[in-house]
Amino acid sequence: MEYPEFVKRDRMTNQELYISWLSEVKSRVAQAQSKAVIQVNTAMLELYWSIGRDLVSLHPEDKWGKGIVRQFALDMREAFPDNKGFSDTNIKYMRRWYEFYNQTDTISQQPADQIEMPSLFGKVPWFHHVLIFTKSKNVDEALFYVNQTIEGNWSRRMLEDSIQSDLYNRQGQALTNFENRLPATESQLAKEILKDPYNLDFLTIRQGFEEKELEDAIISNITRFLLELGQGFAFVGRQMELRMPDGQSYFPDLIFYHIPQKRYVVVELKAGQFAPEYAGKINFYVTAADRLLKDETDNQSVGLIICKAYDKTIVEWSLQDINKSLGVAASQLQEVVERTIAELKLK
Repeated sequence: MEYPEFVKRDRMTNQELYISWLSEVKSRVAQAQSKAVIQVNTAMLELYWSIGRDLVSLHPEDKWGKGIVRQFALDMREAFPDNKGFSDTNIKYMRRWYEFYNQTDTISQQPADQIEMPSLFGKVPWFHHVLIFTKSKNVDEALFYVNQTIEGNWSRRMLEDSIQSDLYNRQGQALTNFENRLPATESQLAKEILKDPYNLDFLTIRQGFEEKELEDAIISNITRFLLELGQGFAFVGRQMELRMPDGQSYFPDLIFYHIPQKRYVVVELKAGQFAPEYAGKINFYVTAADRLLKDETDNQSVGLIICKAYDKTIVEWSLQDINKSLGVAASQLQEVVERTIAELKLK
């Protein structure tokens, strides 16, 4: 052998084109199946929006007394007994929904009694909306979760998990050198696929774990880890053997492919604090991905080090003169470790 190569121990390891095509076909099927559902959902939400708008603009309590909303709910249930959407609570949510998006006149410059529901809202189920506007601190955060729900086709549980893990404030927060290593058109987009910290609370792992134990736990929960990585990631391989011409081999922890951005993402897992030497090693792996995995249709590969913690200055200095695009993020795991140990003591 005269040139380095990735040893293909798994026939499916390098099938990123198939993975991309399969994902795209699944998306088309899902869109076809949900088209009628979206139309029905949109009509219902437009009704809820209009009721909320009326309750804001008419000031019904001033005109008809404090009990008017309850009376309205009762009258609507009597008129439409098969419709489960006219409970007192749900009607109050309609008003709060409209008020929330009208609080700073963010979505429109129209008078409060004329604002129409944004069309993209129709693609999100009602109780997803309730979860979003009751848990978000502002309209920008709410719209972020609305868009993420649409793009990722999130279930309510996935949405709830993302809100609880504060995805809005974690997205795009990893320390990177992307601005200096990627074209301007790619830099911000690439940064947005990384987070800081990564929430690994779904893992059960002993206190004082080794890196291999962390990797094993992630592989055992690969579906959940893909959800935490974010939309568009496909798993390519674990410990793929990178064999050099002299017979020496190296083993990057995890390799993923980000389908929308068409780039490989090499992930190295560290159980402890970030150290400068980690940057050199993952730089080597990203170089290998660019030379051996990437083809002419792919964008530049990036590397991500997920460690227990890091010092910002050390990371910035370590990445300053590295020639590949790298990012560093912390893992949020300690709470789960402590909770697991506490639970074991109770048994």
